[in-house]
Amino acid sequence: MTLLIISLLLLITLGLPIGYALGVSGGLYFIAYHPELIIIIPERLFSGMNAPLLLSLPLFILMGLFMNEGNLTQRLINMLMMFVGKIRGSLGLVNVLVSMVFGGISGSSVSDTASVGAILIPEMEKKGYSQEFACGVTVASSTMGMIIPPSIPMLMYATISSESVGRLFLGGLVPGVMIGIFMLVITFLIARKENIPIEKVSCDPAFIRKTLKDGFFAIIMPLFVVGSIVFGVATATEAAGLGALYALVVGLFIFKSLKLKRIPALLVETIKLSASVMIVIAFSNMFTWILSLEHVPLRMAMFITSINLPPVIVLLVIDVIILFVGMFLDVSPAIMLLTPVFLPAVSALGVSPVQFGVLLIAGLAIGLDTPPVGMCLNVASTIAKVDILHIFKSAIPFLLANVATLLLVTIFPAISNWLPNLCTA
Repeated sequence: MTLLIISLLLLITLGLPIGYALGVSGGLYFIAYHPELIIIIPERLFSGMNAPLLLSLPLFILMGLFMNEGNLTQRLINMLMMFVGKIRGSLGLVNVLVSMVFGGISGSSVSDTASVGAILIPEMEKKGYSQEFACGVTVASSTMGMIIPPSIPMLMYATISSESVGRLFLGGLVPGVMIGIFMLVITFLIARKENIPIEKVSCDPAFIRKTLKDGFFAIIMPLFVVGSIVFGVATATEAAGLGALYALVVGLFIFKSLKLKRIPALLVETIKLSASVMIVIAFSNMFTWILSLEHVPLRMAMFITSINLPPVIVLLVIDVIILFVGMFLDVSPAIMLLTPVFLPAVSALGVSPVQFGVLLIAGLAIGLDTPPVGMCLNVASTIAKVDILHIFKSAIPFLLANVATLLLVTIFPAISNWLPNLCTA
């Protein structure tokens, strides 16, 4: 294990992509300790990607790309401005609200930052918001995209934990909305403190009708996808396919912003994004196989149960570990590495897989906004030409909403377990 961990950290430090770093360190382990098992490595790599649930991954990615191309974000902004436009700091409030809705459609925090930030960061600057405030609220609110369903990280966690996708989606709904509410309050208080001007909202009936119509087709998207899974109408893969078809029809024939000639390029982009995730999954599966060979999950479970600490204390310690790992690893490999190590241990203490999944993903979401990796920070930095450290400093008040929710879900399991238990009772 020493060779495995040291080689992995060294390769990551040298800048090798995490998927390949996992593969190289795993290969060194087998060469040094189990050369007789090298012949099985291709089978283990393939088995990591050969999960039926992963068929939904490219479909969810394609759905998000179709909705992005259909200019969904601007339509959501227009609709939400009608409701909060006369409140001080309305553009900041819309930023948070759009992330709650858009995150539920794209399932990706990075996509949320790129799509929402490209429109709202320049607009907020134009209306008197500081660059740092605009970037801070954008990157922080985008973390809801991983928690509010549908969520690509939750699909990956479901693959490893064998937990129901529907239960996980329901488990993330309440914590995701809580984060959004906390951020709305923080945004309003900061806007009032900085005396940000109130926006003017058009009261033209024709404009209102068109805005509500466009927003309606966009806002029912996550309800359509998640509802079909939760109520047993469709599997996760079927729901993702229906969602992609819905996005295609709405973009082509209702919004008319999605052009036929762009579809081949979007399909290629879907293949590239899916392949990059699958590479990480494949090598992560080999890495977790090594952990099983070394009995790491079993030893971790035995250690945690032997120290006789209350489950909430154990979870708080694991929260700290998740936050630390999230600072250096991207979400996908972190889920693949931490789940097989900690899930058996916390399950032995009576913690549900749903609660642990929400804690894991909520904690790793914060890592998207913390240096040195901070993928959302880098996206916002590219858009606004602001140093990532300045953006991080401005995002801290909003990230407190994430930390508060993480602690509440840790201490009160019902926050994540109540809705899944209610709907599956």
